[in-house]
Amino acid sequence: MNAPMSTKESTALLDLGADFPILSRPVNGKRLVYLDNGATTQKPALVIEAERDFYEQSNANIHRGVHWLSQHSTDLYEQGRESVRRLLNAERAQEIVFTRGTTEGINLVASSWGRVNIKAGDEILITGMEHHSNIVPWQMLCEQTGAHLRVVPVTDSGELDMDAFNALLNARTRLVGVAHVSNAMGTVNPVQEIVRLAHEVGAVVLVDGAQAVAHQKVDVQAIGCDFYVFSGHKLYGPTGIGALYARYDILKNMPPWQGGGDMIYTVSFEKTTYADVPQRFEAGTPNIAGVVGMDAAIRYTETVGLDLIAAHEQQLLDQATQAIQTLPGIRIVGTAAHKAAILSFLVDGIHPHDLGTILDTEGVAIRAGHHCAMPLMTRFGVPGTARASFALYNTSEDVQALIAALRKAQKLFGTGNER
Repeated sequence: MNAPMSTKESTALLDLGADFPILSRPVNGKRLVYLDNGATTQKPALVIEAERDFYEQSNANIHRGVHWLSQHSTDLYEQGRESVRRLLNAERAQEIVFTRGTTEGINLVASSWGRVNIKAGDEILITGMEHHSNIVPWQMLCEQTGAHLRVVPVTDSGELDMDAFNALLNARTRLVGVAHVSNAMGTVNPVQEIVRLAHEVGAVVLVDGAQAVAHQKVDVQAIGCDFYVFSGHKLYGPTGIGALYARYDILKNMPPWQGGGDMIYTVSFEKTTYADVPQRFEAGTPNIAGVVGMDAAIRYTETVGLDLIAAHEQQLLDQATQAIQTLPGIRIVGTAAHKAAILSFLVDGIHPHDLGTILDTEGVAIRAGHHCAMPLMTRFGVPGTARASFALYNTSEDVQALIAALRKAQKLFGTGNER
């Protein structure tokens, strides 16, 4: 577990709440304390304004028109692609495919790369802490091809069992799918080591970065992964937009997974030829405004500084971890040595859903449930957990409000005395 930091030692590194309009609205007559950032982050005013400005000043379809608005809209869209390239430190913008989010990115890889490269008897290796989005597409692919799904177990502390990973990895392994950061526990996985080991047996690696890109610097070239996916809405951007990074030498050999406009070069009733990457994978009119909004969100985090964001959130996580352990009957689920921005826990005698409801009456928004990680909950023998997840706009006062609300919940349920 991260070394705890006392509340007195904890001082705010960031104070950015004023940038986020929604944080000024009360909830149930209380100040909104938004701690459900693992599900989605709130949006700064400049992201909201960027989308509105697009529709008011720049709206036109892209890649097709010869008029000024179409060309201007195309420029904004491709500017967004360059911002994603820069965010991930990809080698070239052509390695970035816009998607609806992490889930669609994984499904794209499973449907396009998978149907060409996965055969009966092959193995796909994932981990026991994956989000359903990094489980179900591979199950579907295995059912379609006769491949086998293997799962790396998770230790009691919420870390990957790397000895088991090495034992499961073999010449039949074709793909490894792994979360960069666990959405249910905050565990930061050793993705660079995982990639190195997978490549030694000839496997490719897809990293689910949904919970990573808003909380730390990501360098896909340093990681060495073949695919990396994330969602804009967890990065202070709009919903319905995200991106897939794929190594160019792999992406250029992948077939389209959807057919339609803008992914073609020529069409006849006899044969269709396809556009080059990445347009080959962006059929139909894309979410242009979403790309513009995500571009603004990326620029916002760059201005603040991802290193500063990471330090700020680590401080909040340390403060919350120490403070919650002063309460009786608390069990933290996920005590890995390296964690990011997520604190999952159980309170004796209170179902997570009941706990979430009581905290909501105090204006404290957390997530309660299985967090789309039902196999992980089964591994820990629980139906779900309460999850507080932090973002750059959260403060020490938010942590104190969380602890005060937990005390109230325990008092209401009569679950022990503070120690």
